[in-house]
Amino acid sequence: MKIVAIVGRPNVGKSTLFNRILGQRKALVEDFPGVTRDRNYAEVTRFGPPFMLIDTGGFEPASENSLLVQMREQSQLAIEEADIILFVMDGRDGLTPSDMEVATMLRKVKKPVLYVVNKIDGDRQEEAAVEFYSLGIEHLITVSAEHGRGIHELMDEVTALLPPAEKSDAQEGTTRLAVIGRPNVGKSSLVNRLLGFERVVANPQAGTTRDSVDTPFAYNQKRYLLIDTAGIRRKGKVSQKLEKFSVIQALKSMERAHIALIVIDADEGITEQDLTIAGYAVEKGRAVILVVNKWDQVVKDNSTMGEYVKRLRESFKFIPYAPIVFVSALTGQRVSSIMGEVEKVAVEFNRKVPTSALNQVLADAERTHPPAVFQGKRIKLFYATQTAVRPPTFVVFVNRAEGIHFSYERYLTNKIREVFGFSGTPIRLQFRDRER
Repeated sequence: MKIVAIVGRPNVGKSTLFNRILGQRKALVEDFPGVTRDRNYAEVTRFGPPFMLIDTGGFEPASENSLLVQMREQSQLAIEEADIILFVMDGRDGLTPSDMEVATMLRKVKKPVLYVVNKIDGDRQEEAAVEFYSLGIEHLITVSAEHGRGIHELMDEVTALLPPAEKSDAQEGTTRLAVIGRPNVGKSSLVNRLLGFERVVANPQAGTTRDSVDTPFAYNQKRYLLIDTAGIRRKGKVSQKLEKFSVIQALKSMERAHIALIVIDADEGITEQDLTIAGYAVEKGRAVILVVNKWDQVVKDNSTMGEYVKRLRESFKFIPYAPIVFVSALTGQRVSSIMGEVEKVAVEFNRKVPTSALNQVLADAERTHPPAVFQGKRIKLFYATQTAVRPPTFVVFVNRAEGIHFSYERYLTNKIREVFGFSGTPIRLQFRDRER
């Protein structure tokens, strides 16, 4: 999936444009309980080919840096990670030295750059926008993110630069694994241990120079593809300072994965980035295994692992089904147990349950705890069927689908897990009105 990044100095309307393109003030995906994150990225599908939209305003450095440094840094990040860049300027403020500086930088980039002048609410502002042509560009797109003016024209130009939506990947018999996590948590070393040879460059310095590598391998006569995201490309000092952008790398790799191995630094502990990445994996319907690396560096007693598991479960309470593996990529300790968990999770991710058994669970659940009354009428569960795997997806036919509360959906999900397991994988429940 291609990445479209919105860049520009603060207060030019980047976030307003982000929300306008999304079509709502919040991101398209659900916020899961217990996930702390900035919603400055979201998948957009309503204009045709899907793309990932990034609002770089959420990645601007601390205020101790000058405005020009902030501008240069976040623009450089977009240059490194994005496929298409929307450079937003303020039509009310007019052309500024900061705009000119970044425009000079962007002219050297071998990526599509669309120059967008925002806050153009009418013909008078349209005339004033002519001064932006002094940047030496051939084409300007004028918009009003606040009022929606010019947005469809902008999106026509964006979608023209996107490839057609790809069909699902072949190799249905291959399970695709993504090793994801913050910089310097030991992803490269872990990949090397898993593969048994030095496939990627492992270096204690975050952001080691390396090309992205997909590696096919076999384990217990099953086929896997390892999508390694560690140090996708060289990171300058800027990117190393703004570590949040590693989330974008994880999003890109997770698009093709079935199972996400989320690597956590045992010594540093759990961060907001770890929660962000895990939350996105759930949103995308990916199976998840939590891999706590550098366990050899932790001073331990008899209760250390139990206490750590407790903290993990509290922090990642939105994925209580995710297996946890404690490893040391440096010494090789317990690394072999990762593939054992991957095998189990892959089976669960592809599990298809018998309809008769599923409906028995549904009937038992309804008998034990009936749904709440909705608008004076009792909600009735008729029957359920599994419609998909990867992730397991179930449709439950009811008399009033709109009356199913989120808490009851969670209750049914837990009942399904109690009987069928589904370790490591999210479960999707969809409620539909039964046709009369």
